[in-house]
Amino acid sequence: MKLPEAFTTRMHNYFEEKGRLAEEADFFASYEKAPVHGIRWNRLKVDPSSYGTYMKEMELQEDKVTWCEGGFYTPDVSLGKDPYYHAGAYYIQEPSAMLPASVLGTKPGEYVLDMCAAPGGKATRIAEDLKGEGLLIANEINAERSRALLRNVERCGADNVVILNEDPKNMVKTFRGFFDRIIIDAPCSGEGMFRRDPFAPKSWEKFGPASCVPIQANILEYAHEMLRSGGEIVYSTCTFGEAENEERIHTFINNHPEYEIISHRDLTGVSHDDEGMMRIWPHKTEGEGHFCVHMRKRAEDVDPSEDPRKTAKNQGSSQFVFVKAKECFSSFMEGLLTEKAASSYLEKIRTDFILHKDKVHLLPLSEKLFSGLKVVKMGDFPGEIKETAKGRTFIPSQALALELTRDQIRPSRFFSLDRNDERLIRYLRCETIMLTEEETEKLDSGEHIVVAVGDLPLGFAKVTGSVLKNLYPKAWRLM
Repeated sequence: MKLPEAFTTRMHNYFEEKGRLAEEADFFASYEKAPVHGIRWNRLKVDPSSYGTYMKEMELQEDKVTWCEGGFYTPDVSLGKDPYYHAGAYYIQEPSAMLPASVLGTKPGEYVLDMCAAPGGKATRIAEDLKGEGLLIANEINAERSRALLRNVERCGADNVVILNEDPKNMVKTFRGFFDRIIIDAPCSGEGMFRRDPFAPKSWEKFGPASCVPIQANILEYAHEMLRSGGEIVYSTCTFGEAENEERIHTFINNHPEYEIISHRDLTGVSHDDEGMMRIWPHKTEGEGHFCVHMRKRAEDVDPSEDPRKTAKNQGSSQFVFVKAKECFSSFMEGLLTEKAASSYLEKIRTDFILHKDKVHLLPLSEKLFSGLKVVKMGDFPGEIKETAKGRTFIPSQALALELTRDQIRPSRFFSLDRNDERLIRYLRCETIMLTEEETEKLDSGEHIVVAVGDLPLGFAKVTGSVLKNLYPKAWRLM
């Protein structure tokens, strides 16, 4: 691979200054190796005890990524067409990129911001860690990339995520001192992507680190303003230059001495400097390369009356249309879910229900909080209310199917297909499916049925006689 001369010169100087010239040849030789690939199993859907079972079925080796629970190296194969991928069982992710969200250490119930979230690798991992409690706000400034983020978040089955398409500076007024944790996978010069993307070296020559540094500095300042006292920030890049990494952090901490670096020295395969900043080097371990640092903001006494979360709770409504829509949605869920699951879900409807025009959302915060911001996803979007010939009807979304588990759904509303059943591929291609007589008798005719691969829901369908009417979204169709 032909690397930019300015890059090779700078990296030579780096290794020389650090007294590590013996590594230089290995570093540049790593660019001649094939890119590294990986998947991360989704713990919202797959229990860690089942990783081996799934990987054996997919004929994959259990080659673990040491710095990420659920992360495994995979060969360069098309795993995006497997039914398990469409069910959200795993996320395809470059192994180095699994580091920052692992380091962040999100806990259930926290309020977390992913400032540069597309395509969703870090956001979906954070959603796993939240376990349905608290809230993740995932922001992406690029509109097209925010749509890819939406698809990945919905596929993962996360129900407590708001997606914004905003410039971070527009978020500061609304979210000042709001978040427990913030992750910044900063826009960077992408030197760790050279062997994955043939256009990356040319892009580096055109834009380079100098164009990225001011953006990174601004994003860190916005994060500082939105972080609560005692909160934590993880900053990362997929590049090697110190100007975008260590120097960026030194400047930030010099301007904000209330921050300290949290050290993670027990991560196998990850290099640490004396201050606790982390790097993955492509010549030292299997990964494309990453820089990562974890910082904590000193805790200070804060006036509870100024807590922005207290004034942002969902108050609901007593309007007739709102109440009737709530009843319609509740009735649908009672029919779809088991008695135990329905009881829990109805409580969530009681506290979090929002009706925006005809669309139903579940959100623990008031939608007024997001006034003036470009919202792509307002928390959970289970579906919408439609006026039909039969009256007011709830129409479920694809997202609802993917966030449910088998044990929540009534057996008569759950249709499981084996991963090797040819009807499964037909379902993912939005084609009609024929049922056996035994299958037809077990399913509720005329009702929404959840179609699944094994125990993992894929989407909805309706039974009409021995025919399963396919309701899989055409935009999601397997080609």
